Amino acid sequence: MTTRRRFLAISAAAFACSGPVHAAPIFTWQGVALGARVTLRLAHPDAPAISARVATEISRLEDIFSLYRTDSALSRLNRTRVLQDPPFELLECLSLAGAVHRMSDGRFDPTVQRLWAAHADASARGEMPDTQTIAAARALVGWQEVVIDPRVVKLRPGMALTLNGIAQGHIADRIAALLTAEGLSDILIDTGEFHALGHHPQGGAWPVRLAEGGQVELAARSLATSAPLGTTFDAGGQAGHILDPRDGWPARSAWRAITISAPSAALADALSTAGCLYADRSGLEALIAGFQDVRLEAAVPSRS
Repeated sequence: MTTRRRFLAISAAAFACSGPVHAAPIFTWQGVALGARVTLRLAHPDAPAISARVATEISRLEDIFSLYRTDSALSRLNRTRVLQDPPFELLECLSLAGAVHRMSDGRFDPTVQRLWAAHADASARGEMPDTQTIAAARALVGWQEVVIDPRVVKLRPGMALTLNGIAQGHIADRIAALLTAEGLSDILIDTGEFHALGHHPQGGAWPVRLAEGGQVELAARSLATSAPLGTTFDAGGQAGHILDPRDGWPARSAWRAITISAPSAALADALSTAGCLYADRSGLEALIAGFQDVRLEAAVPSRS
């Protein structure tokens, strides 16, 4: 499997010191969440201690959302199909996923995990999965069969969830909530999706450069980019990681990259992922119109 998501995702522009010469320097901390690099940028005398608390929060959230930690809430749900007393953060994320599923007419569907596994297993052998394997995996896709209740989450036997199209954004939002509760602001959180908590410490917005060109000035807002070929299953780089639940195959997307800004990084993350499955701009605009204060910042057509 070829991974180049970071080259296609948005990346923070160089933060030249444009503020007063006496302004505190920007402190940068880096960690990992769900296999992706996390970066925290802030100007605060207690920045190292704040970053340590963020690292602890990330570890706690990975105990909920990680597919690689065998005892995470998500892993236990996928293994047993029943999760009693689910964590609030998981319920919150699943609720938002359901809303994007409805507004996207099923294009965004976290129950594609069995399809993902089928493609990943074949990729490890240097192959593409056969049609029978995809048909069997598709039979286990269907968000409408997920039971979500404050007391229990249930899956149909054989089903499994992946929250890769929303959880990184949700983690950025939970970090922002933690820091807000501590009375902090003017921090840029990057989990692969951006959440700007307030403004740049030196004034104005955080400048965020898009890999496909252009820049977004981000303040008190979130931003996410999805690129269908950001991660691929084949050596040729043409079988992308965003799967279409309607047929089980990598999206034959009209877009090289979709960038969306929204009040929350989870929402921007999910909508940019779903947006890759739309054939034209009017469909994208109809999708985001279903949510308040969401903007399509960039939709870069595919070269093919």
